[in-house]
Amino acid sequence: MRRELSLLAAYALLLIAMAILAPGFFTAANIQDMVLANTPVLLIAIGMTVVILTGEIDISVGSQFAIASVAAALFAKAGLPMIVVAIAAAALGWLMGALNGALVAFMRIPSIVVTLATMVILRDGLRWARGGEWVQNLPRTFQWFGLGQGGGQTVIVLLGMIVFVTSAAVLRWIAGGRAIYATGSDAEAARLAGIDVRLVRFHALAALGAITGFAALLNSVRFEDIQANAGVGLELKVISAVVIGGASVSGGRGTLLGTLLGVILLGAIGPALTFLGVNAYWEKAVQGGIILAAVAIDAIGNRRGAHAQAAT
Repeated sequence: MRRELSLLAAYALLLIAMAILAPGFFTAANIQDMVLANTPVLLIAIGMTVVILTGEIDISVGSQFAIASVAAALFAKAGLPMIVVAIAAAALGWLMGALNGALVAFMRIPSIVVTLATMVILRDGLRWARGGEWVQNLPRTFQWFGLGQGGGQTVIVLLGMIVFVTSAAVLRWIAGGRAIYATGSDAEAARLAGIDVRLVRFHALAALGAITGFAALLNSVRFEDIQANAGVGLELKVISAVVIGGASVSGGRGTLLGTLLGVILLGAIGPALTFLGVNAYWEKAVQGGIILAAVAIDAIGNRRGAHAQAAT
């Protein structure tokens, strides 16, 4: 809870600074844009939290996001109903995540190596397949789900809330959620307790893929054309939000509330820099600095805990 309170304090300081330096930051249009832009980020961060809780990581989500975005647009152009498009995008994401999961869980290849490779393979494969061409001339039923901007925006936010609440309930009250924490805390102890840690890791990575595919659809319906290079740098933003939210990169510790606050804080940094007249490229530098700071804080905390335990 201490990390969540620290994030709230940091966010409050940011809002106070913006109120003094750039009051235009608080316009309804800007707040609406931030919510819509970061709802897909939140969904992927939920899946990333689960993966990191198991002690693994996935840096290929940006490439998965791009492929699912293009695929969803192509499915819609083929005349599929939007509910089928949503299921197909999530299923495609699941397949990409399952590939990572199988290599990590059953082949025992480190997740950082696997997902670094699939990040490059998927991105370059999409670039080869599309030649950088955007998906255009989408049907009217695609943008905003055919409900108009107001209705589509409401649906996106509601779906994000449903996924967040459902995921939080699973992690807190369902046996599978406890298995995720146990796997990340001590995989050998979890195995001796009867938990198949391989399946836990596999399903965590596959679930992240599925939620990434679904998030790609929610993001895509906001636009008339779909870029073939969507999701560049997305993995950095997602991992930053999860880590700053208190999840330990070694696994076993973290909450979705912390992840939510991390997404809110990081989601405000980019627009804040814009309103302050700072080059937007600094956003990536800030995200990288946040990751380093959060990991350093965790390392110091773990070292102190180890020393305290040794002293007793």
